[in-house]
Amino acid sequence: MYFSLNSPKMFFFFVLIFKTLISISSNSWLGCWIGLKINLLKFIPLISNSNNLMSSEASLKYFLTQSIASINFLMSILLKLILFKNFEMNFFMSIMINSSMLMKMGSTPFHFWFPNIAKGLSWFNNFMLMTWQKIIPLIILSYYMNNNFIYIIIIMNVIVGAMGGLNQTSLRKMMTLFSNNNLGWMLSAMMISENLWFFFFFMYSFMISIICFTFNMMNMFFINQLFFNNMNSMIKINLLINFFFLGGLPPFIGFFPKWIIINFLINEQFYLMIFIMIMMSLIILFFYIWIIYFSFMFNYLKIKWFKSYFKNKNFSFINISFFFSIFGMIISTFFFY
Repeated sequence: MYFSLNSPKMFFFFVLIFKTLISISSNSWLGCWIGLKINLLKFIPLISNSNNLMSSEASLKYFLTQSIASINFLMSILLKLILFKNFEMNFFMSIMINSSMLMKMGSTPFHFWFPNIAKGLSWFNNFMLMTWQKIIPLIILSYYMNNNFIYIIIIMNVIVGAMGGLNQTSLRKMMTLFSNNNLGWMLSAMMISENLWFFFFFMYSFMISIICFTFNMMNMFFINQLFFNNMNSMIKINLLINFFFLGGLPPFIGFFPKWIIINFLINEQFYLMIFIMIMMSLIILFFYIWIIYFSFMFNYLKIKWFKSYFKNKNFSFINISFFFSIFGMIISTFFFY
């Protein structure tokens, strides 16, 4: 286990959780900034490891990028308080605040640090980086959002997230770039409704946790390990279902929040943005299918269909996710048809 016999990391983890809750419940911009800084200082000990040079390099890069974003955010709120009364909306200041939060999330066009840091982290730290560390910037972004600027960011996220993952061999880099694609959907949900983006974020976190836990249990970090690893075929079927779940292929339940977002965007007549988002999702699904197809084909002569893999307790969470995906297919089919 990640926290077994390691009380300092357990302490930093729980302080990280509580400081996030304190930051999002703050009623002042200075309180949000303090929460961001404490959140940063508590996450760095979790990702740093003296025995791993890549982890130490990742923690240093993460500290520098997050510090630059925090300085930009602090300068923006101070200029707003000095130059403008009642904190009214200003185009330039709103872009500065939005940009600092997008940099903290690793959103496009400030995403270049994100894959480089992810390749030096464990799967658990990658899961935290792709989910929990985005909560505070997303909520601050919802307080002071420039819609015209966010439109451009959404389109850039879905395009870069889909195209950038096509030439990657590292699974950790690939998952971070595909999380940028989901971030584009999340920002579009934020423009529609607060409850909708909460729901999408919950579904996104659940989907990412399944994939990260699966790769962590099988100790996989590169695509060629999926091709040549002598794994059970039932695990590959599970991966196929969960990739479809993550990619949002109908009628899997991962498509359900995207279907709601598409309906709202059609009502608002954002046809071009909907077209780009759907086409980029199809590219991601093509890549998922390509990976699983070759994973099956490289081992097609080995008969492993009747292996007793369900007896392994380590894969109980994966089994639950498999049945949840099937159950989601039934629910979404009932709603759609």
